Amino acid sequence: MVASNGEVISEVGLLYLRLKGADGIGPVCAKNLVEHFGAIEKVFGASLAELERVEDVGQKRAAAVVAARNGDGGAREVALAARSGVRIVCLEDESYPALLRHIPDPPICLYVRGDLRREDGVSVAIVGSRRCSRYGIEQAERFGASLGHADFTVISGMARGADGAAHYGAMSAGGRTLAVLGCGLNHIYPSEHAELADRIAASGAVISELPMDTPPDAAHFPPRNRIVVGMSMGVIVIEAGKRSGALISARLANEYNREVFALPGLITNPYAHGTNALIRDGGAKLISCLDDVLDELGAAGELMRPETGAGMDETARVPVASQVDAGLDEVERAVLGAIGADETSLENILRASGVAPQMVASSLTKLQMKGFVAQFPGNLFIRKRGLGGQ
Repeated sequence: MVASNGEVISEVGLLYLRLKGADGIGPVCAKNLVEHFGAIEKVFGASLAELERVEDVGQKRAAAVVAARNGDGGAREVALAARSGVRIVCLEDESYPALLRHIPDPPICLYVRGDLRREDGVSVAIVGSRRCSRYGIEQAERFGASLGHADFTVISGMARGADGAAHYGAMSAGGRTLAVLGCGLNHIYPSEHAELADRIAASGAVISELPMDTPPDAAHFPPRNRIVVGMSMGVIVIEAGKRSGALISARLANEYNREVFALPGLITNPYAHGTNALIRDGGAKLISCLDDVLDELGAAGELMRPETGAGMDETARVPVASQVDAGLDEVERAVLGAIGADETSLENILRASGVAPQMVASSLTKLQMKGFVAQFPGNLFIRKRGLGGQ
């Protein structure tokens, strides 16, 4: 959301955006420059020789800063952001996430579609495999809902699998959720989460540190993870294989002195090998419910603990399949239950559902019309929202 005064970026933010656009100037170098000179304005007022003397800057980067000082000031980025209803927030802006400022390499600027609030500092990240099991999807949504009900902001990366389920869970409980993307905000990845992105932006925020037109790229996701972790008080790992990106998030959380939690999984599930190893090696605390998370968050956890005795226990707060599937008949539930968190072929749906082929085809059409399923080329299907199925 653009600020109420119509401002897409603050005056000091425009200076940071210029610095961000300078060739070779990453978050660490930018932080060193500002700390060395004491203010972003003084960075741009420094001579080439003065810039060269800053640690790890050198002649090439110093020249890039001077060029940025005399450049267009990021006018194109500001115009692109304005057209998309995006605000650009810099390190010095009041709305910049407080916890994120304190990581070693905080983003110079954040592009924000939606709004950031001070209460988002009371937040927990949920991460996990894109190829979650049904159990993983259910648990990501369950913890998202439990945290949302307890007034935590839920942070994730809007990927398939655990991320999307966590966002849906938080919103189902009326909570806030923030999605951090590994691409510019003029792109939505994965594309089937376009509707989800709109819903998140309407009641939370979709965020990126990348220029507006930056396309998705695998190289962008590890840096994205540091933002997810850096904005949160703790990280819950739902399911992760031995080489999952979620394990990068867990490692970063330990480095940033954040709490790390992991949900144990079946030893036969390859997507639980990483989480089980985290618990075994002491890299994460085993959890099974919201109370386990709150216990480890100390005073903050006690403050956010939902009141008991009000006719609302954790089981009642969590959206279960029967709630999500309201309005689906038995055959539709069986077909939906056969569709995984990632693309599922028609052949696998037929085999897993046990439903007659002609009824599967009819049910898939109805599920698409009701917004539960999206179809992709090659007769591949994916869930669009929630748990679905029994």
